[in-house]
Amino acid sequence: MAQSLSAECTPLKVEYDSCFNAWFEGYLEPAVAAASSPDARTAYSKRKADEYDQKCGPVWEKYKACVQKAVKDKGLDVLLQQAREEHPLTEPPPLPPPSASAHSSAKTA
Repeated sequence: MAQSLSAECTPLKVEYDSCFNAWFEGYLEPAVAAASSPDARTAYSKRKADEYDQKCGPVWEKYKACVQKAVKDKGLDVLLQQAREEHPLTEPPPLPPPSASAHSSAKTA
């Protein structure tokens, strides 16, 4: 188990990780089955999002607040703001170009 940024946040991290992992385990297999129909997939995704919000959302909010406080207490908020100003993420990073080996294997397949 990884520690959180602050020791006081670690119990919340453990609780959140446990909640998320249990939720995600129950999400994957049925999600594949629901993928056959766009309407079924949309309905399934909505149900699972609501379930996550109900089960894990409150502990996520507590953990996030704890980490945000730790970031500020350690003076990292200033560094983060500087990084955002120097390198703003206004668009997603571009996808890497396909490798040469991917092209050659696609041609031989």
